Amino acid sequence: MDFKELATVSGKPGLFRVLKPTRSGVILESLDGKKSKLVAGMSQRVSILSDISIYTLTEEGAEPLKSVMQKIEKEFGGDLGLDSNPDDSELRAFMKHVLPEVDESRVYISDIKKLISWYSLIRTQAPETLVEEVVEEKKEKKEKKEKKK
Repeated sequence: MDFKELATVSGKPGLFRVLKPTRSGVILESLDGKKSKLVAGMSQRVSILSDISIYTLTEEGAEPLKSVMQKIEKEFGGDLGLDSNPDDSELRAFMKHVLPEVDESRVYISDIKKLISWYSLIRTQAPETLVEEVVEEKKEKKEKKEKKK
């Protein structure tokens, strides 16, 4: 599974896997244990995770969600070190630790909570998406070396 196959639906909790498009929308399957299916029509806002970024103070202005989640996985490996109900300052400190150049005026507490819940869900249901890039980079480097020979 890849970030291009994962989506969020406005007004619905959790994440969904994109199964296939239809004439009037897209068929989604929830990533929770129920695996319930949902047909999201044109009136519902569906966002693919690979298109989501987090605002930063860098020149680019944003960091892709995939790279932020991979940083979290690399740094914490599943144990985020947060209380079961962290306060706002703890969440801001966590975000600043993961992404030091985060734009705190544009990234809200609700966004950080969503990031943490999505990370936990992806880690349990689709952990291969968090480490996939490392494998791809190794393949690319290997291919480049072979082309040089």
